[in-house]
Amino acid sequence: MVVNGRTRQVICTAHGRGPVHDFALYKQSKLDLHESLEVLADSGYQGLSKVHGKSRTPKKRSKKIQLTTDERRANRELSRRRIVVENVIRSLKIFRILLERYRNRRKRFSLRFNLIAGLYNFELNL
Repeated sequence: MVVNGRTRQVICTAHGRGPVHDFALYKQSKLDLHESLEVLADSGYQGLSKVHGKSRTPKKRSKKIQLTTDERRANRELSRRRIVVENVIRSLKIFRILLERYRNRRKRFSLRFNLIAGLYNFELNL
């Protein structure tokens, strides 16, 4: 899901069939982001910087090497900016389509999810 950080509007969505890793779903969607956009992603998108130059993901620590204070500070600043996206996801989970197992026709999941995202965007404009 792509969300505008300032307006909190859902710009586009992508869906996979069954459990699909976030970065694999991003590659399958073939979403072409403009190189001037800054992409703030979670740790599920490790390797996004190889595909998109202005992307930021949190730095992971290894078992042997701890994070430095600067890396921890950068991770904290990134999470403060990403909380907007997490709040949008929470708002969409209120409709329970993301929260629970979807038991209806798979073909209609993306249609229904996009309708819910449209309702959310409409509610923002009120």
